[in-house]
Amino acid sequence: MDKGSDLRQRLRELTVLDGPFRPVDFDSPPATPQQMFLDWFEAAVGAGVPEPHAMTLSTVDPAGFPDARVLILKNIDERGWHFAISTASPKGRQLQEQPAVALTFYWQKLGRQVRIRGTAMPLSAAESAQDFLERSVSARANARLHRQSQELDSPSSIRSAMAESIARINEQPEAVDPAWQVYVVRPLQVEFWQGAADRMHERLLFLRGSDQEWKTTRLWP
Repeated sequence: MDKGSDLRQRLRELTVLDGPFRPVDFDSPPATPQQMFLDWFEAAVGAGVPEPHAMTLSTVDPAGFPDARVLILKNIDERGWHFAISTASPKGRQLQEQPAVALTFYWQKLGRQVRIRGTAMPLSAAESAQDFLERSVSARANARLHRQSQELDSPSSIRSAMAESIARINEQPEAVDPAWQVYVVRPLQVEFWQGAADRMHERLLFLRGSDQEWKTTRLWP
């Protein structure tokens, strides 16, 4: 058996959707996707799902090619889902060109996904400053380097730059990086997906209508 065939066989033998999973009630959903998300999030926390606040942020570059990376959810309110990045980063520059984004949460232990499509809107300078100052010293120091995804000179150059950045923060602990920005994803549609070992998955779509009210639809697996 060649290596490609061997890999295909190994992949096919790996366990997928190893239930049974908790039953889901899509017959009487909450009025908003935010409330349903919070219910599912609390279930994920209660089930011991690792890093339940981790999410994949998908953006597109000016040429239309998609990019995806895992970030941490910062908050959720009536406006939408919050995340924070440096506007000097590649994703920051992409958002300035094209604010249409997608968020994806996957909680393997529960067999659940939440898929969000919407528009990333920058929040106020005060909210961004608060988030920045709540970060650890090392996280603030790294953000202030503005070197994300740039070519690496050497490992020693990272350590030297970080040490200098940490020293500046210790001298001015209340200083805020002006490039740090909190965004809220204003959702246009949110899909809740409950997987099943027999592939009879259940899906519920929240779609924002022209009247800004949410409408729900059950979808085929």
